[in-house]
Amino acid sequence: MPMHNHLLTKEYPVRRVMKLAALGAAATLALSACGEAPEDDSPGGTSAVETTDDAAGETDDGAATSDGGESSAPADAADFKACMVSDAGGFDDQSFNQSGKEGMDAAAEELGIETVEVESQADTDYANNVNGLVAQDCDLVIGVGFLLEDAIQAGAEANPETNFALIDSSFSDESFAPVELDNAKPLLFNTAEASFLAGYLAAGMSETGTVATFGGIQIPSVAIFMDGFADGVAKYNEDNGTDVQLLGWDKEGQTGSFSGDFDNQSQGQTLTEQFIAQGADIIMPVAGPVGLGAAAAAESADGVRIIWVDSDGFLTASDYSSLMLTSVMKGIGAAVETTITESVEGGFTNEPYVGTLENDGVGLAPFHDFEDEVPQELKDQLAAYEEQIISGELVIETPNAP
Repeated sequence: MPMHNHLLTKEYPVRRVMKLAALGAAATLALSACGEAPEDDSPGGTSAVETTDDAAGETDDGAATSDGGESSAPADAADFKACMVSDAGGFDDQSFNQSGKEGMDAAAEELGIETVEVESQADTDYANNVNGLVAQDCDLVIGVGFLLEDAIQAGAEANPETNFALIDSSFSDESFAPVELDNAKPLLFNTAEASFLAGYLAAGMSETGTVATFGGIQIPSVAIFMDGFADGVAKYNEDNGTDVQLLGWDKEGQTGSFSGDFDNQSQGQTLTEQFIAQGADIIMPVAGPVGLGAAAAAESADGVRIIWVDSDGFLTASDYSSLMLTSVMKGIGAAVETTITESVEGGFTNEPYVGTLENDGVGLAPFHDFEDEVPQELKDQLAAYEEQIISGELVIETPNAP
């Protein structure tokens, strides 16, 4: 594997903070529903690193050489090292970090490659964690989530012989204009398509006539879920002459309720309790582990159900499976596994992957325990709209589209 002499600097947080502010000051409305500021209870800047070598069956910290960073030359799988950095939610978030790790684990089992995972404990860990993986001569470094954009981009720019991938974000310059990097691949998901179906389902299944959604931080990969959900509710009202109310998100104004991070489960519980007090009986948290707080609030109320995101919450948040009406799933694991496989076989490209309903990159999970409760007429309408979205007859528009 190639040796790398250039490590990225620690200047990236300033630009990321500026970008987050530019994307929407409505994140300061994060706690508007509960009238208090979010607690900063994130742990200190330490990280856990695990190295596995499925080919040799043991840890190997040696710097073997290969051309893993070159797109044109296939790598020997036994010498290929795929590496991943989580965001502060960690790999046990029962959501997108966990899905990403599962994709890397599947590739390791299938290909016999070496893997390294680094779990971030706080935002301040991102640059150091990416630096550490570059120093370990990883052939492919994958960042999980929008918040790692600057760390991954800086790493890619400083280390052109290493390939990088980033889940849930593309890359941009200091003016936030899109840029392409030869050695960095965005893995993106048009979740508005599947969230539209979830919103339509929620409106059709609500007994109170009120549903809700909230996010972790107002970033495109979060707001896109909420946009689709809002459109689905609106379409159900249009089709059926109803007036189901949506709490937590105004698509036109791009403002709504946010917990302020992806860690504080108590904040998710507080927001959800307030939605329930306002009559909401179906709630979609788009906030990683914060969604567990929403599920805890729903469990304490009668007749309240949850729509999970990223993974099938019935399986990944199984303590609350009885509450899971469905989930808006992203095929993060499959996208990661495919990207690693292509890289091992010498076919890495910087062309963005975009998951859609058409390519099964996004979709609704089964209704599981609610299968018999969802009316067949509603199931049929959801299937019809899914086909219309796939064919292009129905376009779910969102300013947060990838």
